[in-house]
Amino acid sequence: MNRTLIRGAAIITMDRQGDLPVGDILVTGDTLEAIAPALTVVDADVVDASGCIVIPGLVNAHMHTWQTALRGLAANWTLLEYFQKMHAGLATVFGPEDLYIATLAGALNQINCGTTTLADWCHNNRTPEHNDAAIAGLLESGIRAAFFHGTPKPDPRPGERPFWEAPHPRTEMERLVKTHQGRPLLSIHAAVLGPHYSTLEVALHDFRMARDLGLIASLHQGGGAARTPQGWDRLEAEGLLGDHVNIVHGHALTDSQLQRFCALGMSFSAAAENEMSQGHGHPITGRLRAFGRAPSLGVDLESVLSGDMLTQARVALGMQRSLDNLAYREAHGTIPPTSTIGTREALSWVTLEGARMLKAEHRIGSLAPGKQADLVLVRATDLNMQPVHDVVNTVVMQTSLANIDSVMVAGRWKKRSGQLLGVDLPPMLAALRASGQRITQALGLVPA
Repeated sequence: MNRTLIRGAAIITMDRQGDLPVGDILVTGDTLEAIAPALTVVDADVVDASGCIVIPGLVNAHMHTWQTALRGLAANWTLLEYFQKMHAGLATVFGPEDLYIATLAGALNQINCGTTTLADWCHNNRTPEHNDAAIAGLLESGIRAAFFHGTPKPDPRPGERPFWEAPHPRTEMERLVKTHQGRPLLSIHAAVLGPHYSTLEVALHDFRMARDLGLIASLHQGGGAARTPQGWDRLEAEGLLGDHVNIVHGHALTDSQLQRFCALGMSFSAAAENEMSQGHGHPITGRLRAFGRAPSLGVDLESVLSGDMLTQARVALGMQRSLDNLAYREAHGTIPPTSTIGTREALSWVTLEGARMLKAEHRIGSLAPGKQADLVLVRATDLNMQPVHDVVNTVVMQTSLANIDSVMVAGRWKKRSGQLLGVDLPPMLAALRASGQRITQALGLVPA
């Protein structure tokens, strides 16, 4: 069995063991075997990590990876423009090959940026072939992936049932679960409409389906008026809510709903940068913290912004600090004496909280013996990183893509010395560009 000894790094474990100013990590197969100030090991590949900071692999808790070929196209769109131009427009001309290349390229970029686990919320998959193509892209990339099967959102044609009246296709979910559930690096879940975007009948069907199949049910909450304003009350009364339900955004929830849902163990995923850009409202980070909970974070849309999860941590942290600072100034007439949120908490949003959202905190999200060997080496000797006074502050506030030296997923190096391994980028990028051009030209849509 392959063994790797990572030697001489500063280690942020995000685990009760605590951080090590200098330490070693032993990886055996796909598992973290030992973490200590110094390890004596024979018969292992030794990696000199002096000058690096090792962190747990980042978790992107929400991204529509199928939009990778449309990077930047929606940068100036509000949410309403996005619904019309993306879901009712561009999305309608995607073929399976477009989902494949977008998902492959998007997943590889996540690895490149230090993300080892991607929750891929795929809701432009009108045929089984589309699903299979997207999953093929995830598997080929080598990332740890949770494939959330969704459904397209086009404008209804005359005589067609609108998407908000269409129950989630249980037969297709069962096929995907039977085919893929249990793979080492892939899990299958349901990206359902939820009561904000569907009729009550559909919401009840979809939540029962997810419960029956043992899946996480993830849904968007917010963005305009709810189609079923009392839907949450009915779902709660039916006993369909619990720790398997994930709410993305969540702006339309009342405080009483949020408090009840926190008590039920439901998880919440924010996309702070995109939420502020497209008009959702302020991220619910502070509202969750008031109830003793915290969000996981996601990129959401690379058609709008970059795929870097540490940027998401910084934006979410800065936004909530700003809101807290403003509230204090309004209440006391002066600057608050200290920050309300520290950088370690922000790092937990893109590690531990993402793992909890996927109900996988026993396997990923922190560095501890027995967990999966998902980790990132951040090169701390670079110009933008020195001097390092506090490793957590440096990782959260200073680190960029340029500093992501190496990435390991399940004990396998996917990036080393700044380069992705086993990837022939030029033909892949050519195919990605061709896909993006074909999609945009089909509708005559070009950036404003």
